[in-house]
Amino acid sequence: MVGPGPGGGAPLENANPLVYRRSGERPVTAREEDDELPDSIDDREIFDLIRSINDPEHPLTLEELNVVEQVRVKVNDAESTVAVEFTPTIPHCSMATLIGLSIKVKLIRSLPERFKLDVHITPGTHASEHAVNKQLADKERVAAALENSHLLEVVNQCLSARS
Repeated sequence: MVGPGPGGGAPLENANPLVYRRSGERPVTAREEDDELPDSIDDREIFDLIRSINDPEHPLTLEELNVVEQVRVKVNDAESTVAVEFTPTIPHCSMATLIGLSIKVKLIRSLPERFKLDVHITPGTHASEHAVNKQLADKERVAAALENSHLLEVVNQCLSARS
């Protein structure tokens, strides 16, 4: 039997997830500090934006659960595209859409509007990956989800810094 979830709610689906070591902070280069030079956005910068997103079920970050990894982030600054693959901790994770939505919202709030975002499940890692990816790719569904005040509150909790 798995214990109750956060706030005494439904049982946790993955009560004992594997926890991974966080990667170190990226050193800032002289080029990045030079305001005269254009600063392109790269894979590591996007990873740094999403690595600290909180998991909706556990008091851990998406990086600590290995849901997001820098190798699964692809940026083409010249073409204004960002693609992020994320890997749910279990194949039937009911939080996959919420996790993807949290990643997408963090990127929408952080990046210039010129970027086209593609947030999707790592192929072969989730039972409903096609359905979840379809929801995350649908701008109108994402906008409608963010109009739901309860869902927006949960997303904001995932994006807030842990105390």
